[in-house]
Amino acid sequence: MKRTATTFVAAMVLLAAGCSSSDGDGGTGGADVPGVTDSEVVIGTHMPLTGPAAAGYASISPATKAYFDFVNANGGVHGRKITYKVKDDGYNPANTQQVVRELVLQDKVFALINGLGTPTHTGVLDFLKTNRVPDLFVASGSRSWNQPEKYPNTFGFNPDYTVEGKILGTYVKDEHAGKKVCFLGQDDDFGRDALVGLEQVVGAVAAKQTYVTSNPNVGPQMGALKGAGCEVVVLATIPGFTALSIGTAAKIAFKPQFVVSNVGADPTTVGKALGAAAPLMEGLVAANYLPLSTDEANPWIQLFKKVNTEHNGGAEFDNNVVYGMSVAYLFVQSLQAAGKDLTRDGIVEAVKKNGFQGPGLVPLRFSATDHAGYGGTQLTRIEGGKAVFFGSAYTTDDKDGPVAPHTATAVTPPSNGVPAA
Repeated sequence: MKRTATTFVAAMVLLAAGCSSSDGDGGTGGADVPGVTDSEVVIGTHMPLTGPAAAGYASISPATKAYFDFVNANGGVHGRKITYKVKDDGYNPANTQQVVRELVLQDKVFALINGLGTPTHTGVLDFLKTNRVPDLFVASGSRSWNQPEKYPNTFGFNPDYTVEGKILGTYVKDEHAGKKVCFLGQDDDFGRDALVGLEQVVGAVAAKQTYVTSNPNVGPQMGALKGAGCEVVVLATIPGFTALSIGTAAKIAFKPQFVVSNVGADPTTVGKALGAAAPLMEGLVAANYLPLSTDEANPWIQLFKKVNTEHNGGAEFDNNVVYGMSVAYLFVQSLQAAGKDLTRDGIVEAVKKNGFQGPGLVPLRFSATDHAGYGGTQLTRIEGGKAVFFGSAYTTDDKDGPVAPHTATAVTPPSNGVPAA
């Protein structure tokens, strides 16, 4: 009986503590903020460590953690160390809902960071909203993240797919005028939003096909595009399906100019999937908005390679690692801006104020009325097995705004590699 009574009293104390916050979700700071103590902030994410999107993407969260470990080794942020919990959802929306509930209800994370995938993350938006969890820097370019009135705590990271589609479309229109342009995209917002941007610039494509990640056979799609006489094929594909598309096209002697979303264009990842057929990537045009992993003269790459060696076990250094560390750098900036009295509302307000400068080639769009991530991209071409930038970076919007060159000078990282408060 004594044990039962003690347990009951303890439960009442916890209940009373939970009710002491003015809004019930830790929005006012102090000891009631989930995942926050004087010495620690606990955050989480869902990632495809296994499944159809694991190739390449599985290396993102270890890179993010490596940068957090680097910051922790340098004193943390406002005296707090960052604890980063990663749950595998296998790129399966049902799994995503389960693991995100675990992160929020069991692990009591302060915020969700860089949850990956359009079909996966879409299914947890309402749950995160109900629980008032900051949903920061989603790893997808879906326009779903840019709904500040409906989802005030959700922010993107990648350029939205319509923005990217407009920029890729401008390249196609300028460099491949008069050629038959076609499209293959993932059967969700990724593919649909990309097609909207592309067709806004080039007009209706000559042929379009879709794929689902549960069926690793794009033979019918490639056959249909070849039959339609496509000369340029724009792909809104994850890396495995970029490789499948290129490899399948080669098998049927179909040789269009491939133009690929940044999402599925990392040369290392796609090259591994192609194996001996990796040279088929030569000439492939894509886009990026972060420094390329092969640009060893870039100070951000120098910093991230140092972090990779010291805190990521010297893992293979590719654009997915650069991506993961860039996300982590932005989150640390956000923590710094939110101040020592860390609250969920406070970090959301800090992100809306923006002003962040980091490794990105173009500005972040964050404001009170715009929750999209980066506002543009720069084009790359595979030359000698490596992606190489060409032309200038471009910015645009997801409506009818122009595609305009962006020429601002890139910033360099702070001397110690950690953003200042």
